[in-house]
Amino acid sequence: MIGGNESCTGGPIPMSYLTCLTYILGEWTGVEHIEDYLSYAVYLLWVLFPLAVVFLLPGVVIVLFYLSALFLHIYKRKNELKQAYSNDFWDGAKQMLATLWDGHGRIWHGYELHGAEKIPEGPGLVVFYHGATPADCIYFMARLFIQRKIYCRAIADHFVFRLPGVKLLLDVHGIIHGPKEECVNALKKGCLIAVAPGGVREALFSDEMYTIIWGNRKGFARVAIDAKVPIIPMFTQNVREGVRTLGGISKIFSIIFLVYFSIWTGLLAKPANITAEELTEKTKAALQALKEKHQKIPGNIFRALMERFQTQKKED
Repeated sequence: MIGGNESCTGGPIPMSYLTCLTYILGEWTGVEHIEDYLSYAVYLLWVLFPLAVVFLLPGVVIVLFYLSALFLHIYKRKNELKQAYSNDFWDGAKQMLATLWDGHGRIWHGYELHGAEKIPEGPGLVVFYHGATPADCIYFMARLFIQRKIYCRAIADHFVFRLPGVKLLLDVHGIIHGPKEECVNALKKGCLIAVAPGGVREALFSDEMYTIIWGNRKGFARVAIDAKVPIIPMFTQNVREGVRTLGGISKIFSIIFLVYFSIWTGLLAKPANITAEELTEKTKAALQALKEKHQKIPGNIFRALMERFQTQKKED
């Protein structure tokens, strides 16, 4: 062994850097056989790392959410003097956040968007199945904005507007609180709007069978009829495996996985001479058809993980 003032590489028997570091830590802490404790710590780290990935990484989405809000506040302060000279004050910020979320989706889920060419220029109502989180909808909005420069607004639940510190984020992205009149007016002005009729109930209480839970909700159909806009059904393959919700009414607990997302869209014609009830059933059937075509039932986390790391292009 070397003396306290000797080099790790000196002497007749050179030491590896790891052995040298272990020796220095032992000398510094005064703990004998510290290498045994370090080996045990490394073993625990190896065992617990998958659990850390599974249970701690849902916070990544929340962190990105608040980072987006913080970025907008910084952008506003930096560029507020330009507002008087430009009608597109927030375009740069929207492009930046779209790139951020699109990059997160690519890295985290390797997601793909299929059928974007079916989305018409002008107003429309995107109706999607609600996973445990609406992350797939955010990825869809980001990719659509980057690829086709089509900006999609969204209808959010009431509790989203009560979250602290995100008012500017919601305002800049035109998130709608949900009154029918506001939605109809936005559509008549030419907006594309995304809505999940199942909402939080579908997010929490649907399962790996991907059951569509809409209850008697027909408000989206009435909005489409009044605004005379087409409905675009959208379904995300493996969205329920991406964030799996465990528990019941009294306890909800989510875990997240790096599984493959594939977002599929279709197109229904503009509603004409049809009731809200009939349009609701027609939309549900179109969404069900997308699910049956692109989602293996029941959903399987291991299969979704394997699809995440496949290199070949997924078939339409």
